[in-house]
Amino acid sequence: MTDLSTTYMGLKLKNPIIAGASSMSGDLGQLKRLEEAGAAAIIYKTLFEEQIHLESAQMDDDLNTFGEMNAEMISLFPKLKHAGAEVHLVNFRKAKETLTIPLIASLNCLEDDTWVEYARLLEKAGADGLELNFFYVPKDMDTEGHLIEEHQLELLRQLKSKVTIPVSVKLSSFYSNPLNVISRFDKAGAAGLVLFNKLFEPEISTEEVKHIAPFNLSHEGDYRLALRYSGLLYKNVQASVCANTGIYTGNDVVKLILAGADCVQVVSTLYKHKPEYIETMLTDIESWMNQKGFSNLSDFRGKLSKSSVKDPFIYKRAQYIDLLLGSEQLLK
Repeated sequence: MTDLSTTYMGLKLKNPIIAGASSMSGDLGQLKRLEEAGAAAIIYKTLFEEQIHLESAQMDDDLNTFGEMNAEMISLFPKLKHAGAEVHLVNFRKAKETLTIPLIASLNCLEDDTWVEYARLLEKAGADGLELNFFYVPKDMDTEGHLIEEHQLELLRQLKSKVTIPVSVKLSSFYSNPLNVISRFDKAGAAGLVLFNKLFEPEISTEEVKHIAPFNLSHEGDYRLALRYSGLLYKNVQASVCANTGIYTGNDVVKLILAGADCVQVVSTLYKHKPEYIETMLTDIESWMNQKGFSNLSDFRGKLSKSSVKDPFIYKRAQYIDLLLGSEQLLK
């Protein structure tokens, strides 16, 4: 009998498929569907401090729209205050009470104090772990890259000292040397490394001549960058490695584990094929393992990592050059 169990951030998981953070993972009905379909853990919808600020500002604008219409009228409404993170925390507690699988909180903040405050609140709400979304949008040309990295590392250290639950970092690939930064996060105590974040990027409609916000799903095959770094990191970091972005099938999951990942996060395939597709992915993984004679994930994890293969160029650019040279044959 095949054993799909694995470990992530010190948490025991029944299989390597984690439902990543999305609007879907903030809905109680969808959370139950994900659990029943076989998700080993769920990353709850991200708590964004920026969104709370925007909602609070919008609420103030709405309440004051008709204020001071005459000399005797100060406001039509009683003094109200935005609930801040409380709605998110209430819904998180409900989800935690409903699910039996690990529920990991996801956090993205603007201020250092808020990172700590929200992290402690989420731990108190019952989170089994905490995922930090580290992505810096450059606002000027003067800030040096190493200062951004040091700030993120210091945030991780601060949070590690304030909570007892395991903490992972979800990183972008936009560092000058991702391997160096990842190694430093690992040494700073990150329990998990999520490779890589699917980021929001602006888009423009030429028809309407304005900015738009498209539903930004990953594409099949987008996992290859995560595959490269999973293969490079295997046996070189203490933290668990979780591959993310563009993982659509059970076969994709197998590839990432062969490269060295401990588990994967999926989102886009769930939107495209519905939560129940996790069952199909798990069945396909088991079928492949049975065909190859593997009884558990450890039998083949990292089998095709950089440390396990003889060809030193598999994970280096020289392999890409070989492919470019070979492509000339396709034109003949």
